[in-house]
Amino acid sequence: MAANTARNKPIIGITVDIDGDYFRLKHGYVSAIIKAGGVPMLVPCNSDASAAARMIEGLMIPGGRDIDPYYFSEDPHPTVKLVSRERSEFEFSLLKAVMDERKPVFGICYGMQLINVALGGTLYQDIISQIQGATDHTAGEHAVRIQNSKFKIQNSSGKQQDLASRFTPHASHLTPHALIVNSSHHQAVKKLGEGLEVLAMSEDGIVEAVFLKNYPFLLAVQWHAERSDDELSLSLLRSFVEGAHVYE
Repeated sequence: MAANTARNKPIIGITVDIDGDYFRLKHGYVSAIIKAGGVPMLVPCNSDASAAARMIEGLMIPGGRDIDPYYFSEDPHPTVKLVSRERSEFEFSLLKAVMDERKPVFGICYGMQLINVALGGTLYQDIISQIQGATDHTAGEHAVRIQNSKFKIQNSSGKQQDLASRFTPHASHLTPHALIVNSSHHQAVKKLGEGLEVLAMSEDGIVEAVFLKNYPFLLAVQWHAERSDDELSLSLLRSFVEGAHVYE
């Protein structure tokens, strides 16, 4: 466990992309972790995955380009723009090391797709050309609906509350309720990874959030929660950081 008791804020590792001679990460991820009550620590892909997993109390895998479909035994679609193998290989290793320690994980956009593939799932490589009737998810915003009452979040008093009752008007009947999120992805979950359950879907049937059952906290969302001030995104990020307090 990291020695940060005096600070009383968990260290959240955030993986970074590679851009030539530079590591790259948008500021919003760091700002979101600070706002949620954590201490961000950037984790480059030349790190020791096992050592990094021991040092951090939670892992965020941020957005990026596309995962090589080699990992789910498909040839690349013409629209694919690949993340470097160096990054994805490291993130697969780091994710496994963090999960072996049962520490919280939060995936965003590419991060959600990587988690799904790491757990044996597959992806639609291009939503528009591969899913009949799907809307354009590459720009703007759209509605999502909470589909599952099993996932728990921390409410403002620190108690566990299921997400459906928090964000669904008539929770006793699990009436779907539309929530608006941003959208900038052209890939999506096809086959769910082992143990994952759907938490939210868009109105055209695209999986927009997943969680891992029988795990302390593993959540992934297809929208960019770090860019959002909506109550849903903020609640999910706070719950992620709160879950990491256990490992201080």
